[in-house]
Amino acid sequence: MASIRDLKKDINFVLGDIIEAVYIWELTNPTEDTKKSQKIIDEAIEVFDDLILKVNQKDVENQKQHFTGINNELEEKGRGLIEKINALI
Repeated sequence: MASIRDLKKDINFVLGDIIEAVYIWELTNPTEDTKKSQKIIDEAIEVFDDLILKVNQKDVENQKQHFTGINNELEEKGRGLIEKINALI
């Protein structure tokens, strides 16, 4: 695990890229209903908020294990959101 700052950057980049992918999908499919795509964006924002709260949590006994868990959760939830984007197509 590199650093807390790098973990925050990873969270920001991954979820930002997912949101950007949804916007690109919406632009390339202007006739499609955007309710499902907007739900994906809302979910990505919720995941971002949740993960940042966990990163900033101070009362952690084992920091390495805590941050590794956050990183794993980011990968898991990121893959889930990407699968939802792919299901739109």
